Amino acid sequence: MRWFLDLGGWPRGMVEGKVCVALVSGGIDSPVAVARMLREGWMVHPVHCSQEPITGPEAEQKTIDSLRHILEMEGPIGESARINLSRQLTVVPVAQQLSLFTEKWCHTEYFIHMKRLYCGLGDVVGRRTGATHLLTGENLGQVSSQTLGNLGAIEMMTSLQVLRPLLGFDKTTIMHMAQSMGTYDLSLGPEVCDALGPSLPTTVANLEWLEKSEERVGGFQNLLETAWKNRRIVQL
Repeated sequence: MRWFLDLGGWPRGMVEGKVCVALVSGGIDSPVAVARMLREGWMVHPVHCSQEPITGPEAEQKTIDSLRHILEMEGPIGESARINLSRQLTVVPVAQQLSLFTEKWCHTEYFIHMKRLYCGLGDVVGRRTGATHLLTGENLGQVSSQTLGNLGAIEMMTSLQVLRPLLGFDKTTIMHMAQSMGTYDLSLGPEVCDALGPSLPTTVANLEWLEKSEERVGGFQNLLETAWKNRRIVQL
């Protein structure tokens, strides 16, 4: 699968500016998405939303290890990373905010609320870095929050244009991409985003209900601000 190392996502020069905020989870998909955009010459500002202390530090460490590996890669991806990948990883604790959505009346929408918060935080970083786009590793239908019925309710929380370079790939192909670039083993481990999630999540968002639920726990803006104030920077 070394073809991935030479495979571009879009024609070069298609987008002016080419600055994005990348949501990097510590899983298999997001480092591959970052690599694809670096290969196209994008400037990437990485963000990790940490669920500690509900989960352990593994997801953050996997994120750090994967990004550092990309910085050390040979070839066009590594060369671009050493120029265009920010050495500052923004880590935002979100466990307190996400725990508010574990009550019976809103638990089935937990993953949608989680992704809405992540998009909002990405928007904050975008305003500070001059980014025009938000990069995610989502691929269609892999998990409940990544259905067509939910993606619209999620991406409305950011003013940035959303980049999903893996949207049309199946999981097996993405795993092969990760193996070809050397991040697969670094990303292995439990999916920490599932720690508080429901067993039967909703697949079609009801926007009115989502907004009412967020108001009931203090409002989306308050969730965003309380998470953001505890952010920290990790040097890559």
